[in-house]
Amino acid sequence: MNPDNLSFAIPNLQFLKLGGSLITDKTRPHTPRSDVLRRMAAEIASARQHDPELRLVLGHGSGSFGHVPGRKHGTRQGVRTPDQWQGFVEVWREAVSLNRIVMDALEAAGLPAIVFPASASLVSADGQVAAWDLEPMRRALHAGLLPVVYGDVVFDSVRGGTILSTEDLFGYLVPALRPTRILLAGLEAGVWADYPANLHLATVITPGNLEQVAPNLSGSSATDVTGGMASKVRQSLQLAQELPGLEVRIFSGESPGMVERALVGAPLGTLIRGP
Repeated sequence: MNPDNLSFAIPNLQFLKLGGSLITDKTRPHTPRSDVLRRMAAEIASARQHDPELRLVLGHGSGSFGHVPGRKHGTRQGVRTPDQWQGFVEVWREAVSLNRIVMDALEAAGLPAIVFPASASLVSADGQVAAWDLEPMRRALHAGLLPVVYGDVVFDSVRGGTILSTEDLFGYLVPALRPTRILLAGLEAGVWADYPANLHLATVITPGNLEQVAPNLSGSSATDVTGGMASKVRQSLQLAQELPGLEVRIFSGESPGMVERALVGAPLGTLIRGP
């Protein structure tokens, strides 16, 4: 591929999100699951060794860091008063604190990770990305680096400020970078077809069966200001419809080896795809 023409699709590109419920204890504020983070980083490194051509954009949630002050200050709904702007900074501080822990784990695993914080690089309009210069990220991918994004505060032309989740960021990145797969790793084995009994997974969700599955979608069992499972499913389905051939998988990263298996193509959890 000609490195001077970076508008072309990047082959063998996948997006991976490490959910906040997976990498933090969402029931205890400001509590990372450091052992899980180290294992996740090692599995990503192993997958890249298995397939040197793999290109990856990594995202992570805020878990018990950013979501707690985000809910306290109502930051996602808008930021206008001095107290709300102080809350905006508090959410930013918590989000960047967790990101530093994640980046340290990736570095320790030998991964060439470089962070692209939304708060410093994009603006939104009423909760939707309005402008984001992706040229640096494209160059990072072509260089074989590992771009990292995460749920973060952003300045918003309508709300003043807000919070964008990793899925919100992926929603903008998907049509621009055109990945083949999006992998959403959390605690749950997938999307349950019989919530709250949680005995049977919905193996495939499409536009044709969404209404059948929808009553079983829950928000989140812990503090989550960006929507929980129901939001993830609907956002994922919209992306799968907009980009033909895109596969989205929601699966558990709790057991050792699952993230690596997903990255090398194992059909884990719930598949979300277009018609």
